[in-house]
Amino acid sequence: MPPRRRKPPRAGALTELPPLKIIRSIILLQLSYYSAAFVLILFTTLVLGQGFSLGLLFDWQIVRGDNTVGWTVGFLWVVDGLIIVMPIMVMVARSKLVPDFALTIHFIHLLATSFYTRSLPTNLLWWGLEAASTAVTIILGMWACRYRELRPISFGTVPAKTSLDTPGDNVRGAYGRGRNVDSGPSYEMVNVIRGDENV
Repeated sequence: MPPRRRKPPRAGALTELPPLKIIRSIILLQLSYYSAAFVLILFTTLVLGQGFSLGLLFDWQIVRGDNTVGWTVGFLWVVDGLIIVMPIMVMVARSKLVPDFALTIHFIHLLATSFYTRSLPTNLLWWGLEAASTAVTIILGMWACRYRELRPISFGTVPAKTSLDTPGDNVRGAYGRGRNVDSGPSYEMVNVIRGDENV
């Protein structure tokens, strides 16, 4: 009995999501996330004349609703969720993968804050701001990736002009409506005549 032939893998299956590429992307996105947060929080503390410490990055107890520093740091984490959309758009190839990477970034941040403070966050404001940051990252990241995916493909060629396409000409379409050639590229519906209808 001859051995069964194995079904060939679908095209791109081996190169679509290799594990090392995923790990590298997660590390780079996490570094981008913390770098943006570091710059935002350092700049804000210098402008306000406050001292900077790692607790502003990793201590969930600083995000409090009864002082200005807590609200400011919480707001900066939401802005950081907005900024991280740009690296996600560059590194993540498909819009359906954006929620996975966004949730991974925020989950690693939860682990980092828990290890730094040696306790799980119990502050509802911190959880609410993390949820808002995650939602902003997912929604804007998916929108940006879909916008990039759905852009028309240009092969670097300009459509050739016909003899009718002189500046200022009014070219009639299939339905009697004219278009001005100067207005830029547009598409018109034309009547299609099949070969068997001419017989």
